Amino acid sequence: MLIPLALVLTVAAIACGSSSSGGPSSFGDISSGSGDLAPDFSITMYQGQDVVGGQEVSLSSLTGQKPIVLNFWAGLCPPCRAEMPDLQEFNEKFQDRTLLLGIDIGQFTGLGTQKDAQDLLDELGVTYPAGFTTEGNVIKDYQVLGMPTTIFIDAEGKIFNKWTGALNLSVLEEKTLEMLNQ
Repeated sequence: MLIPLALVLTVAAIACGSSSSGGPSSFGDISSGSGDLAPDFSITMYQGQDVVGGQEVSLSSLTGQKPIVLNFWAGLCPPCRAEMPDLQEFNEKFQDRTLLLGIDIGQFTGLGTQKDAQDLLDELGVTYPAGFTTEGNVIKDYQVLGMPTTIFIDAEGKIFNKWTGALNLSVLEEKTLEMLNQ
């Protein structure tokens, strides 16, 4: 009981951080490609069902087609909110070459409910595929140590890179192009 609580408190504390300039906090590359297969989990979509092929999907059903940019976020996470416009712009530029998939884990971090997440998507006009999972083990499986966390998964379903903290458009493009050109 104490370990899950400590993890939630750690993630929540990191998630609320921001840079001294008031902009999004970026911790940077945490790992460069473990090469391990991305752990599978189920996703219930808030939006983007037409892109992923249904209301209920598994990550494994989406791998093997094109690379995936998997973004763990929460509805009441300020850095998550800050990066969403850049994620939206990234999706508009790269949707033919990658799948951007937002996964709300607010219920596991104390940073919002499903309603909070849906309200944020609506407020910001986000249109890329986004959903939630009921599998709390994704935090451990993907080593989510801060919010947001973005996992770059290559076309073979292997983890290429991981970034903890809010991403801006230029870093998103750089990391994605590295993955596409490997």
